Amino acid sequence: MTIRRILIANRGEIAVRIIRTAQKLGLETVLAVSEADRGSLGAQMADRALCIGPARPGDSYLRVETIVQAALGSGCDAIHPGYGFLSERAALAQLCEHEGIIFIGPTAKQIEAVGDKLRARTEAIAANVPVVPGGPVDSMAEAQKLAEEIGAPILVKAVGGGGGRGMKLVEDLKDLTATMDMASAEAGAAFGDARVYLERYVAQGRHVEVQVLGDGAGKVVHLGERDCSVQRRYQKLIEETPAPHLPDDIRAQMHEAAVRFAARLDYRGAGTVEFLYDVARNQFYFLEMNARIQVEHPVTEMVTGVDLIAEQIAIANGEGLRFGQEDIRIDGAAIEIRVNAEDPARDFMPSPGTVSAVSWPQGNGIRVDTHIVDGAKIPPFYDSMVAKIIAHGPDRGTALDRLKGALRETRIEGVSTNIAFQAESLADPDFETGGVDTGFLARRAAKSG
Repeated sequence: MTIRRILIANRGEIAVRIIRTAQKLGLETVLAVSEADRGSLGAQMADRALCIGPARPGDSYLRVETIVQAALGSGCDAIHPGYGFLSERAALAQLCEHEGIIFIGPTAKQIEAVGDKLRARTEAIAANVPVVPGGPVDSMAEAQKLAEEIGAPILVKAVGGGGGRGMKLVEDLKDLTATMDMASAEAGAAFGDARVYLERYVAQGRHVEVQVLGDGAGKVVHLGERDCSVQRRYQKLIEETPAPHLPDDIRAQMHEAAVRFAARLDYRGAGTVEFLYDVARNQFYFLEMNARIQVEHPVTEMVTGVDLIAEQIAIANGEGLRFGQEDIRIDGAAIEIRVNAEDPARDFMPSPGTVSAVSWPQGNGIRVDTHIVDGAKIPPFYDSMVAKIIAHGPDRGTALDRLKGALRETRIEGVSTNIAFQAESLADPDFETGGVDTGFLARRAAKSG
């Protein structure tokens, strides 16, 4: 089957991003929209917008059968899930396979292999990829024994989790039982899976991920790494490539480890292998693999010149990898900030509403991925991110200066945003130096508080 028409099972900036690439490729697009997104920019840009249900995600964007029926009913050959929502739901990939629809992403089995963190950890060990000391426990006695071997502090993590949910820090081992019970209950409520496991807590760690593309038959290439250490409550806010001040040998080893891991799975499509770099020990460990396109993919596109959405479509279309590792060149540096409709002065409370006026930056090396235009509605039902502003330059300093200038030019009226907060983060001396760890924003908050 050849892809001619794609159903985009997502919303917001990623829907607009996919539509633009599909149009360049001469493909038709059908956008699945909730009632709240009928008037969105994506709905206006797509060849057709198809309402799939009420505003709440559970009644629309998260309904596997509804999405597949929408694709079948509109004559689509393929479904692109974007990120979030159903993008890593094996059930969607499986139903697509059953109904003869091309899923623009990995296979259901590959999604299952990396979606369960313990299974992914086992696959990493089998691929000779280093993992954080720790492991699964079947009883509290086992947990106590493993905790004593690792030593405090320890992280209790949800097997099926993400975004920090079901993750708890144990600083004193006498609190282990109560903390595991709490993490298990939270994980069960959030993911329907109450299993947890233990890992050594890395006090000074950097979150570094490697972008990979696989042809589904064992051939994998990487497109460099991204540093995503600027996080608030485990949510990324600033991402950049290359990772500043990362030792060259560690960088190379990460790239090789990511390729090994993906090749072991015969991975198909775009994916990201995430690592934790332990600064004090100068070691890195496998964290997880995201079996989808990432929010932060534009920084990789800026330095490589590769359209990752186009490559996703090509691989799904049976064209395989259209270049080898030797064809990938990293040109300069790129930094991205996420623009969220939220109020930092009110503990980052979401700020839904109507954007009365907006002005996005332009200029050399500047890219803006957004679905927000004058009069755009920001519903209260979804993630608060409304845009990504990316700057590219021949070096990190130039990219950073361009990004600072771009934020000064950005105007969004009608809702509160985190732009001023992001500008302050970029101007922080530690960030300007480069190589901050995941505790960067918490330390900033402690100083200002």
